[in-house]
Amino acid sequence: MQKFTIEKVSLYILPAPMRVPLRFGAQTLTQTKIARVAVLLKSGAEITMGWGETPLSVGWFWPSKLDFELREKAMVAFCEKLCERLCNWQDFEHPFEASHEFIKKGLHELSEVFDTGLGQPLPHLASLVAYSAFDIALYDAFAKALGLSVFECLSAKTMSKDLSAYLEADNDHSFKGEYPCDFLQSAPKQLKVWHLVGGLDPLSDEELKGDEPKDGYPVTLQQWIVRDGLTCLKIKLKGDQPEWDLKRIIAVGEIALQHGVDWLSTDFNCVVTEAGYVNNILDQLCASHPKIYGMLLYVEQPFPYDIEKHPLDVHSCSARKPLFMDESAHDWTYVRMGYRLGWTGVALKTCKTFTGALLSLCWAKAHGMTLMVQDLTNPMLAQIPHVQSAAHAGTIMGVESNGMQFYPEVSRQEANIHPRLYTRKHGVLDLSSLSELGFGYREEEIARVLPTAICEACRK
Repeated sequence: MQKFTIEKVSLYILPAPMRVPLRFGAQTLTQTKIARVAVLLKSGAEITMGWGETPLSVGWFWPSKLDFELREKAMVAFCEKLCERLCNWQDFEHPFEASHEFIKKGLHELSEVFDTGLGQPLPHLASLVAYSAFDIALYDAFAKALGLSVFECLSAKTMSKDLSAYLEADNDHSFKGEYPCDFLQSAPKQLKVWHLVGGLDPLSDEELKGDEPKDGYPVTLQQWIVRDGLTCLKIKLKGDQPEWDLKRIIAVGEIALQHGVDWLSTDFNCVVTEAGYVNNILDQLCASHPKIYGMLLYVEQPFPYDIEKHPLDVHSCSARKPLFMDESAHDWTYVRMGYRLGWTGVALKTCKTFTGALLSLCWAKAHGMTLMVQDLTNPMLAQIPHVQSAAHAGTIMGVESNGMQFYPEVSRQEANIHPRLYTRKHGVLDLSSLSELGFGYREEEIARVLPTAICEACRK
């Protein structure tokens, strides 16, 4: 196996103002920052550059009453610490092995000693999000060095250890002789795409207030369905107002029926504290609107994301509809915990590290759990590993992608090269413009002028 050394790491922060607000539970976002990372990887005399990116959406991974901008500032500072730490990596064989070791030890150690300046420690989920951009860039550089796609680099040909070195054996599965590639599929060129119906989104013209953006993009749900040919809708709910939640599902469901939408899902944003809340809503929906109930493909993460502190038995919910872990699924050990409590699926996110997503995917598939790949409103380069992961994972139904709803112009340069990956048409995203190298960015063709790096660290 080749040995690799990181020669240089660069961190860029790109602004992403939103055209319309996005509500995360009690937090309403109007802008976010995007962390973009470049990793220069050396093997012998060969040097390759890899890229990774993730939104620093603190409203999602760091829910708190603390000031939003201060939390965001702390996240950027932690990304700088990661930039400085990674430039010391040398003589490793594979990013899967190196990242797994770092996430287990180095990332925990770094986040524990990191001073947020806010009187609160950095949440584990926040540290994973920060590291994810570096993790993705590492895979991109590694695959390019081998002249392969990232997903071709996950077999015995390039990995020195099988999955039994990372996943504990149990009565159902040993993972001996198996590699991540054994749980992946050949990627289709098109994926069904899910549209996010936010809690603040107007559903029809009757709900318009007159202050909506006039930028040529749709505003109401009905307009989006017609323009993009949508067939899958994810409904954001409040989680602490059952009457509002039920009415919202019915309102969206009736519009879905009128416009030929096939599938719905619900997202309670980790606010619900007991299974009965979800069960009552589902039972009322089934009794009063059986067609809408039938369209509900799965329920996403109603309960608090700290599954260790809130180990709720959710078998009664998953007996009604498939129940997917999202925020709770930090890594495969949490997926295993959720499986035993009654969760039946996992919503993967590349922003929780590509390495962690792969391990969760393998464990979940080995134990009969179904998969989705969920968005973090991924723009620009972040959209590509996100969609690629969904294409290779074999999800229950396509992929969620809502960057084009909230900041379409932010991805204008990338969309010039991959137009059908940043615009939804006939209810699908098209992956055919991606290359077979690394994650397939074709970044050398993208005319994006980056700001000055806020951190550049070189190997000493």
